[in-house]
Amino acid sequence: MKINVAKSAGFCFGVKRALRIASEAAKSKEKVYMLGDIVHNEDVAGDIKKAGIKTIKFLSNGKGKTLIIRAHGTASKISKKAYLCGFKIIDATCPMVKEIHKIAKDSEKKGYQIIIIGDKKHDEVKGIAGQLQNPAIVIDKVVTIPRAKLKKIKKAAIVTQSTQNLENVLKIIAVLKRKVKDLKFFNTICRPTRIKQEEIRIMPLKNDVMIIIGSKTSANTRRLYQISKSLNKNSFWVQSKDNIKTGWFRNAKCVGITSGASTPNLTTQTIIEYIKKIT
Repeated sequence: MKINVAKSAGFCFGVKRALRIASEAAKSKEKVYMLGDIVHNEDVAGDIKKAGIKTIKFLSNGKGKTLIIRAHGTASKISKKAYLCGFKIIDATCPMVKEIHKIAKDSEKKGYQIIIIGDKKHDEVKGIAGQLQNPAIVIDKVVTIPRAKLKKIKKAAIVTQSTQNLENVLKIIAVLKRKVKDLKFFNTICRPTRIKQEEIRIMPLKNDVMIIIGSKTSANTRRLYQISKSLNKNSFWVQSKDNIKTGWFRNAKCVGITSGASTPNLTTQTIIEYIKKIT
């Protein structure tokens, strides 16, 4: 059986950068903390913990302590509170996410209602909304579009969560165009996500089985799986080799493998070796 691995599988630029920043901070003599996991992956979170960086849920006295802002970014009020609590702040927010922050803030200053297309409870979306003076409208799919609220809006600017599915975004925009007269759309889906999604729209058609590797908490991995499943019913989302079943590969001549932006290469390689072993 042939194994085809996506060229884009694994860490994106933003995750690599955040992990490098965290690794450097961990080497310092200061106590280092984060509000939540640096990225949505249990293996990576475990490595960060082993390096000596502690995860906290609330901000308190930060004197002599360092706080790392995670790759997903955070709300302005949280950064300000951390500063007032005495923390030294190291910002590991992905530069592409920072660009979304800038676009949203600049558009709001020009009088536009900000609409964010993304997962309502995702840390990145909360961080984008948390840059604004006024509440943003967050839409995750067509059925949740607040049509009544849109009637009162004269002009709006749209930004997207960086890991959104472009097809979903375009469906939402098609409806919004009919509801808001002055509508600006900024396609802020990041380049790594676009490349991953371009590959996952081709690979399921060329392989008998698709394996998508990543944490169940990873939004970008979930979207890769959803796209793959819509094209090939033999698509499976796994976190480790323990999730793999031999029966998936029965009569398969080729299997495609990809992994989310926060999935370590070691995890992917371990799964590849395991598949080779059992087949």
